[in-house]
Amino acid sequence: MTATALVSIDLNPTPAGARVEMLRTRDGRRLRAAYWLPTAGSARGTICLMQGRAEFIEKYFETIADFRRRGFAVFSFDWRGQGGSERLLADPRKGYVRRFDDYALDLAAALDRMAALDAPRPFFGVAHSMGATATLIALARGEARLSRCLLSAPFVAIHDKRAPPGAGALALVLTALGARRSFIPGGGGTSIMTKPFKDNFLTSDPVRYRRTAAILEAASDLGIGDPTVGWIRASYRAFAEMARLDFGFTFRTPLLFVTAGGDTLVSSRAAEALAQRIKGAGLVGIPHARHEIMMERDIYREQFFAALDAFIPGEQAEDAPAARASAV
Repeated sequence: MTATALVSIDLNPTPAGARVEMLRTRDGRRLRAAYWLPTAGSARGTICLMQGRAEFIEKYFETIADFRRRGFAVFSFDWRGQGGSERLLADPRKGYVRRFDDYALDLAAALDRMAALDAPRPFFGVAHSMGATATLIALARGEARLSRCLLSAPFVAIHDKRAPPGAGALALVLTALGARRSFIPGGGGTSIMTKPFKDNFLTSDPVRYRRTAAILEAASDLGIGDPTVGWIRASYRAFAEMARLDFGFTFRTPLLFVTAGGDTLVSSRAAEALAQRIKGAGLVGIPHARHEIMMERDIYREQFFAALDAFIPGEQAEDAPAARASAV
């Protein structure tokens, strides 16, 4: 399933001036992408906005407008297997990837296209959750075109409340038994973003939560359901790589980890430990915020944007080390 056009609804109108197209990755996958110039003034650079699992460009229209008002061009895309990009299995509701290196190919295609468009430089990354994991894996493979990266609620490990003991081992066993393309046990095709607000652990903002649900009501094809066994197996392989003591030693891209104090989906503790191990990485914690910091209430979003404004574009020298700050 691929859908080029952006979906605009009354609660979530498409920011004006969008250029929408399909990209082709080096391994032949088709990705939906969109590009905007800043709303006014000369550009301060281009932000490559990378979503989390099961998300889509439309969910970030408000945030894209925030970036553009700050003087940035914005390039965003849907990862393979979700949103308006090519799905990887016959059942388009299944969240699947073979390995996180495949997501690194998606990021490479996005950066290739940004260069071809002559998007304003420098290029900055803002990556959420799974998108942050994909970015870290891409950096570990030598990607060096992003001058700075802000990582929002990085998916470095699953929170204890969401991962039963032995989940990684179970995913390995089920994969060996041929269940790679099956939903995780108990999983199904309903998007987590359409479930009742009172049961959600993504955001404490009912208006923004409802807005996302409304997008999926208008365009259900953008949504996917729970992960497959294969996706979970790929995640644990990425976790194991990031847990190595030497992970990040070769990075030259300044990083800022922004963690959510009320996150019960990913482990903020694991992300904070990784930030401490990577030379030149900064760390900001937003107390009480839930996982989707950019979709949270204004009191939390304002802290997120304060961190972004201090870090991007940061020092005039693009390779200046990130300042370390920690709020607890």
